[in-house]
Amino acid sequence: MTPLYTAVATATGDGRDGKVRSSDGLLETAVATPAELGGAGGATNPEQLFAAGYAACFHSALRLVARRAKADVDGSEVTAHVGLGRDGAGFGLSVTLEIALPGVPADTARQLVDTAHQVCPYSNATRGNIDVQLVLR
Repeated sequence: MTPLYTAVATATGDGRDGKVRSSDGLLETAVATPAELGGAGGATNPEQLFAAGYAACFHSALRLVARRAKADVDGSEVTAHVGLGRDGAGFGLSVTLEIALPGVPADTARQLVDTAHQVCPYSNATRGNIDVQLVLR
């Protein structure tokens, strides 16, 4: 694969309790361990950043395949739920993508979502590595 774009970000501080910054400075924020994991909370965390990225990327892929299929997906939404849990000696992730396609018939919506899952770079990167559930609402 020849990259069309490369994002660069640097983490500093104490891992989950530090800062992250993109090379162009457009993203610069503190990160903190969530209170649910025993941390102080009060700042974003890697799972939220992953959820935001996956939701945006999948939504873009969904809109692309909808345009190709000449389907009207106005008002569409993708919400990503990213879970973090123990996986053997380490930790793992799980993802549930909730997709809303108001006004799109169920069979067409399922076809668009399944096709987007084949197109989305996040889906391709995670396929076979973590559990990803696609839920139409």
